[in-house]
Amino acid sequence: MTLEEAQHQVDQWINTTGVRYFNELTNMAILTEEVGEVARLMSRTYGEQSFKESDKGKELSDELADVLWVLICIANQTGVNLTDALQKNFDKKNIRDASRHQENPKLK
Repeated sequence: MTLEEAQHQVDQWINTTGVRYFNELTNMAILTEEVGEVARLMSRTYGEQSFKESDKGKELSDELADVLWVLICIANQTGVNLTDALQKNFDKKNIRDASRHQENPKLK
């Protein structure tokens, strides 16, 4: 699935099953919440925190997909084409960081 297809599928789902988009600020709060759930799982899986009973059954792939879903919702409702935005971001990084990381002694 391409980013364009994902944006279209999310839009279709929102406008049928989901009724309508939450407003932009609500979606920003939901995005923050979803990122927090990723952080919680990461800290327990790869960090030093122990799992709680409520953490059991959580999967990183599902939590990351929740983040992507809300990000796509925000892009859709604000008119951002994620394919174009990601390409522009690659272009920016290729210019700005062309040798930056290769020359970073901390990465060697």
